[in-house]
Amino acid sequence: MEPSLVKSAERTVRILETLAASPDRLTLSELQQATGYPRSSLHALLRTLAELKWIEADAARSAFGIGPHALLTGTAYLDKDPALQFAQETLEDLRAEVGYTVHFARRDGAHVLYLASRESRAGHRIISRVGRRLPAHATALGQALLAQLTDDEAAALLPGSLSALTPNTITDRDALLAELGRVRARGWAAEREQGTPGVACVAVAVDYRIPATDAISCSMPAALFAEQADRITEAVVEHTRGLGATLRREGVR
Repeated sequence: MEPSLVKSAERTVRILETLAASPDRLTLSELQQATGYPRSSLHALLRTLAELKWIEADAARSAFGIGPHALLTGTAYLDKDPALQFAQETLEDLRAEVGYTVHFARRDGAHVLYLASRESRAGHRIISRVGRRLPAHATALGQALLAQLTDDEAAALLPGSLSALTPNTITDRDALLAELGRVRARGWAAEREQGTPGVACVAVAVDYRIPATDAISCSMPAALFAEQADRITEAVVEHTRGLGATLRREGVR
């Protein structure tokens, strides 16, 4: 049975999620088109959210974006996560070894949510994604975590249509399931320019929960992937296994 949702609460959350997912502020008309909510109730909810500082409006109050209280809530989630302190230490060590940008993320349904990043100190800069939520099928992190499930479980999570973030994104369900089989067999996921043009990633699931919910990845310029893949993969596997052992020893669940 589907849970019964309070309409006003559901609409409030959907508005916040829509604004958070947009790179730009959205007008009332754009929000109405994105959510399908009546203009009158949408306007009232926006006014309330603005007064409570969950969203911000431009000077003309014609466009809206996420406000500072949304950041406070997100920060509270990170502060209270028992695995994150250990994951951050692992990211520091991994970045020091490989020299590239590294990420720690958690699966959120058919998406991955980035909880921590350490950027490369060299010239190869990858945009930090902390707080970003991306489709799992289009990222090495997501593929590593989807592979922790059976094919039936993964297929049930995935949307009916797999969106393409780049021309290289796997959008065929059978092809994706075949790739997940290869990830299970070798113990790590890899993708080249499936999530971001010019970027390749290697990812490994952190084995302290069953099925694993978290993973670590390393991002690098796609042009360097062929010559760097073995070294990077070995390092990511080693550090991620070490993190999993630490979390199990510390009783983090």
